[in-house]
Amino acid sequence: MDTKYQPSDVERAAQAHWSANDAYRVIEDASKKKFYACSMLPYPSGKLHMGHVRNYTINDMLTRYLRMNGYNVLMPMGWDAFGLPAENAAMKNGVPPAQWTLDNIAYMKQQMQAMGLAIDWSREVATCDPTYYKWNQWLFLKMLEKGVAYRKTQTVNWDPVDQTVLANEQVIDGKGWRTGAVVEKREIPGYYLKITEYADELLDFVAGDKLPGWPDRVKLMQENWIGKSEGVRFAFPHAIRGEGGELIGGGRMYVFTTRADTIMGVTFCAVAPEHPLAAHAAQNNPQLAAFIEDCKSGGTTEAELATQEKKGMRTGLVVQHPLTRKPVDLWVGNYVLMGYGDGAVMGVPAHDERDFAFALKYGLEIKQVVLVDGETYDFHRWQDWYADKQRGVTVNSDNFSGLSYKDAVDAVAHALVQKDLGAKKTTWRLRDWGISRQRYWGTPIPIIHCDEHGAVPVPEQDLPVVLPRDCIPDGSGNPLHKHEGFHAGVTCPVCGKAARRETDTMDTFVDSSWYFMRYCDPKNGDAMVANGADYWMPMDQYIGGIEHAILHLLYARFWTKVMRDLGLVKVDEPFTKLLTQGMVLNHIYSHRTDKGGKEYFWPHDVEHVLDDDGKVIGARLIKAVGDLPVGTAIDYEGVGTMSKSKNNGVDPQDLIEKYGADTARLYTMFTAPPEATLEWNDAAVEGSYRFLRRVWNFGMKLSTMDIEAASVIATSARGLKDIKFGDEAQALRREIHTVLKQVDYDYQRMQYNTVVSGAMKMINALESFAPTLDTCVSSLPPEGALAARGGPSPLDFKASDSAGGQVALVEGFGILLRCLYPATPHIAHGLWSQLGYAGVLGDLLDAPWPQVDPAALVQSEVELVLQVNGKLRGSVRVPAKADKAEIERLALASDAFVAHSGGAHPKRVVVVPGRLVNVVV
Repeated sequence: MDTKYQPSDVERAAQAHWSANDAYRVIEDASKKKFYACSMLPYPSGKLHMGHVRNYTINDMLTRYLRMNGYNVLMPMGWDAFGLPAENAAMKNGVPPAQWTLDNIAYMKQQMQAMGLAIDWSREVATCDPTYYKWNQWLFLKMLEKGVAYRKTQTVNWDPVDQTVLANEQVIDGKGWRTGAVVEKREIPGYYLKITEYADELLDFVAGDKLPGWPDRVKLMQENWIGKSEGVRFAFPHAIRGEGGELIGGGRMYVFTTRADTIMGVTFCAVAPEHPLAAHAAQNNPQLAAFIEDCKSGGTTEAELATQEKKGMRTGLVVQHPLTRKPVDLWVGNYVLMGYGDGAVMGVPAHDERDFAFALKYGLEIKQVVLVDGETYDFHRWQDWYADKQRGVTVNSDNFSGLSYKDAVDAVAHALVQKDLGAKKTTWRLRDWGISRQRYWGTPIPIIHCDEHGAVPVPEQDLPVVLPRDCIPDGSGNPLHKHEGFHAGVTCPVCGKAARRETDTMDTFVDSSWYFMRYCDPKNGDAMVANGADYWMPMDQYIGGIEHAILHLLYARFWTKVMRDLGLVKVDEPFTKLLTQGMVLNHIYSHRTDKGGKEYFWPHDVEHVLDDDGKVIGARLIKAVGDLPVGTAIDYEGVGTMSKSKNNGVDPQDLIEKYGADTARLYTMFTAPPEATLEWNDAAVEGSYRFLRRVWNFGMKLSTMDIEAASVIATSARGLKDIKFGDEAQALRREIHTVLKQVDYDYQRMQYNTVVSGAMKMINALESFAPTLDTCVSSLPPEGALAARGGPSPLDFKASDSAGGQVALVEGFGILLRCLYPATPHIAHGLWSQLGYAGVLGDLLDAPWPQVDPAALVQSEVELVLQVNGKLRGSVRVPAKADKAEIERLALASDAFVAHSGGAHPKRVVVVPGRLVNVVV
């Protein structure tokens, strides 16, 4: 055993031991309490980042702690291996996405193993493996049979140069990211999943108390995304006729609103660029036609529309107000989506912030129809109270004036029903999930197209439809279109005639919507899930970033409910508890180049410039970078998420090679609570390493004792009762067990930063217990070996306290190692094994979690605050069981009272048990 802490040697030995014993393979065991803890699977981008380290260490600590407490714990891992980044890398590097992906998986797996994670690698899955995505295809076909999946046309971004569909993130300022060509909107067929049929149930679980283990903010985000709205759908009548003379839309333009109480404040209406009324108006209006064409280069999602500039143009058409029959101007708005509701909205500028800005921009009338007592309306500046439903009362609304929000909505709805123009209706923000992607690297959609029979499902026995792995995308469209092997010999399953395969692939959210189920039965070739899912699901703890709080979690919940309804699983919800860990942040430094671009600098090349108050106001280089000399002033942008593009990332591999995996793990756990952001600090990393070195050095000194004999006593409850502990040993045990009680509580609530703080308190107590430890050790054991057993201990304890002191010391260090083990398993394993604890309690993997000894917490004496005439004058120690009379006697006899009483006779003594004594003189 090395006397000097060598992390690489310690970690290599521990990992070899775990590997040789297949320590983390988990099987279903009905005799144990199960616990399924899972981190969101990573995308194999090439290297782990510190966010990964933090996420997986949180999971690992939970896993190891629960295993020591007797749980059967599953911690699996896999790879979200399909997706657009692999295609982009293929175009850049000229290699197939499959090769790039699999190489990255191999490297990142090595990094994870170097971290010492308790992962059951026998359950590893990669979503690009045909044995995995076969079940994507199989369940899709089952959904088709049940009507949960269906085919319809969809609006997509089309690059006319590359002749391909672009993802929304590939459209920059309305142009294709590669070609710079103006992106067109095209209608093409695609497949959708009816997630809207599950909207009520999805909402019910997050809006009620059915997911108590989820953060409130995540539930609220999901609730808002599902977006249940109760309002009124009604029509604006019109006399606009098409070329054939028929009334367009039957002479009615429908809208939906949750603010029917503001209907008397309508001053315009707007329709989507694709609306039939817009198309009709554009036929004889070249300017409007050009505007509509320009709108097609904008966003296609509600999120995109929320951030883009709101633009509009008058159509020259009018519709009638449904209640007043007055004409209302009709506009085309780039912010109106045809796929949401009826593709038209009513404009109430006075009480809708978006409409308010639109009206100011185009000089439209703003008519106030809601009043809040005590507030003054400003027609030039938006104020939040304009949209207040709770306090508002209708005004300027004819017969509807003077009503509260609810009463006004009811009255307007009733009036519209009477006119046969509308009625109350519930709508949802949630839309069906379009899963078709016109890209190569994804799960092939198992459909065959026949000229006679149309879209025909691939027979189940022919699954999987295997994706070719030799394609290299070149930006000229989906390479599957021209891959002869993919289409060779395809015939219609119905008529047997020549046919062609579907070349669309599935959205990668499909892959990540059920991988956690597959972990339960990863090798089953005959079923998507089987008995393993019955045992492990629902998942007990899910861990991942807040950025996945909406779509991934929503789709996973939907997928689970579909699998339940198909009889595949027995759970309603997949995740019992959810933890969204905070991001890892680092400082960002930049400099504007002569050409106006930005150059970023690594933190280790920079020093801060501070003002007189110590606040960072800038930065300068401490190392020449390119043409910039030392001392060059650069910009300090504060802290932000670690990013390769901003040169503020930290490579976990570099950290592991310099300090060891245990230091990396300890630092990410100690610096901040799991849910909070973590701001990187190199000095704190060094501090974590120094702490582990202290633990190691103490273990080395402890190794000179006859530890095995002491261990047997220290770890035997019966033996502890027979040991006589001196005052110092009792104090040590009290400190260790007091901290242990808090540490155990912190583990249960996953507050791992305070767990590490507790471990630091323990090592402080242990070192303080033997202040002459360094001088009393005659010699450390030779490198790699323990001291000879059986001789006298070199620790010079008082004769009366020698046995009890050794026991307290050995017991305390054993508790420390077990408390540290989930966070820093390598060093804990090494010391546990070499110091003899394993011979008594077995491998640290399954050693029992230390229990608080109530006897250790009992104090023979307590210290009470001493006051004289209400002023603090010192303290007095009294027996823990002393009665009031005994406490009074000891207080009056104490040196502190004698020194401050001035010889006065006490008039009264007030005793507050366990806290203080106040002597009135």
